[in-house]
Amino acid sequence: MIGYVTLGTRNLEKAAAFYDPIAAELGTPRMFATETFIAWGAPDGQAGLGLCYPFDGNPMSVGNGVMVALQAKDKAQVDRLHALALSLGGTCDGPPGPRGDSFYAGYFRDLDGNKLNAFVMG
Repeated sequence: MIGYVTLGTRNLEKAAAFYDPIAAELGTPRMFATETFIAWGAPDGQAGLGLCYPFDGNPMSVGNGVMVALQAKDKAQVDRLHALALSLGGTCDGPPGPRGDSFYAGYFRDLDGNKLNAFVMG
């Protein structure tokens, strides 16, 4: 159902340095980039991710209760993605581990404070 998700940023260059390695770990290339927007994804692939400066020119803000979940291939990749995000300057919002019987996830925030997680079912 979801084609892509867009997050705001205060600094597109710094945000790209955070997201490029995460996208590489997920095997998701950049689709395109402009001076105000970068998108990662693949045509006819899973939902993509975009980063941009807000269109209205106002400062970006973090949505309370908003989170982007990145689907990993296994628990080891969840662990790698979480560690990678922290090594790139992200902050931990919940270490990797089981959440119930069939959900494994690690939560983090990007350089702008946007909340994400890496997860796997099963």
